[in-house]
Amino acid sequence: MQIKIINKSTHDLPNYETLASAGMDLRANLSESRVLKPLERTVVGTGLFIELPVGIEAQVRPRSGLAAKKGITVLNAPGTIDADYRGEIGVILVNLSHENFTIQNGERIAQIVIAKHERAEWQQVEELTETDRGEGGFGSTGVK
Repeated sequence: MQIKIINKSTHDLPNYETLASAGMDLRANLSESRVLKPLERTVVGTGLFIELPVGIEAQVRPRSGLAAKKGITVLNAPGTIDADYRGEIGVILVNLSHENFTIQNGERIAQIVIAKHERAEWQQVEELTETDRGEGGFGSTGVK
């Protein structure tokens, strides 16, 4: 699949690091470094603008290493970029650690996954098909 992209950053385009990678790293596009204090959130621009085909979304997800090592994650994970959005890809980062985190220009801050999606039509009914689980909610499918 080919996706149109405009790169207004000073960094290379995102790419897959391995043949089996699902996501591509997104880099911070900053004129100067930015400090993210504990429990603070900010939107970090990437300098990237994309044109997705209808039926395709881009999902912005955390980088596991950044989350595990520094406590930095994507606040609305996964963030969705719709096919009709033409603005700059921004990443909402949050610092869940107890220490300040400095975001540097070019730092890998998130990953982007390209995915197909379906559109649904609601079919209003009076009852749903019964299942063994029924109305069992959070934690109801675990071993007892």
